[in-house]
Amino acid sequence: MDRFIAMQVFVEIAERGSLTEAAAALDISRAMVSRYLESLEQWLGARLLHRTTRRVSLTEAGAEALTGCRQVVELTRDIRSTAGARQIEPSGRLRIAASASFAQACLADAMADFLDLYPRTQIELLVQERAVNLVEERIDLAVRIGNQLDESLVARRLGVCNSVLCAAPAYLASAGAPQAPQALSAHRCITHAHVGRSELRLWQAGELIKVPVSGVLQTNEPTVARRAALRGAGIALLPTYLVGEDLRAGSLVAVLPAFEPEALGIHAVYLSRQHQPQLLRLMLDHLADSFREESAVED
Repeated sequence: MDRFIAMQVFVEIAERGSLTEAAAALDISRAMVSRYLESLEQWLGARLLHRTTRRVSLTEAGAEALTGCRQVVELTRDIRSTAGARQIEPSGRLRIAASASFAQACLADAMADFLDLYPRTQIELLVQERAVNLVEERIDLAVRIGNQLDESLVARRLGVCNSVLCAAPAYLASAGAPQAPQALSAHRCITHAHVGRSELRLWQAGELIKVPVSGVLQTNEPTVARRAALRGAGIALLPTYLVGEDLRAGSLVAVLPAFEPEALGIHAVYLSRQHQPQLLRLMLDHLADSFREESAVED
């Protein structure tokens, strides 16, 4: 196996005290981390770590090896950084898929920033309310919101999408505000055609509450549900990135604020970690940085 990568893996484990955390930092599986560590130990002919079920610690040989491995890793980074500054500016085209509401609210600015950073690149952003087939539709990267992902794809977690139950003041003045989750069953609800269509999942104090609902309007596009809620059609479960301004302006009001809707992960999904084009790697890092700073998604 690649001895430099093995050294890099060892340094990450030593600094983080965990094989799992090192795997997450390097974006590889925990099993691969173990293989790299074992290959380095075989090459050096010494055990480098004491391992328990919770943490790892350096052996005496590991402490001695860490200094040299860290120097190799840092020197290589310096060389790559110096040489990289002379490389040709990144160029090429990326096909990216996402839902329409999320693309408009959260991706458009990130794409514009990326194009400013790399002006020789091109982006084709496809917006649609379905899970595209990355192979058949030649998609380089898709942004998906959910807690159940296709296991055949590689996923990089970007952030968390929180949602809120909300309604227009006019609707609540007419129908009354529900005081408990079970009361939602008697209200006019606007639901997503695929998520929460017949059941809302709410959390309070670590307890999951499932509430059956019957939607007077079902749609697969959150912007349609938002518009209907603004018109007073009923209570809707909507992502905070879409209705944050409405809530601040008072045109929508949070319903049952003590009960939190189930949070969903925001993921970038792609086909393989192996032989990634430079442009895809740059976009993944850019999105991770963008969502780390994007408070609208985290609120």
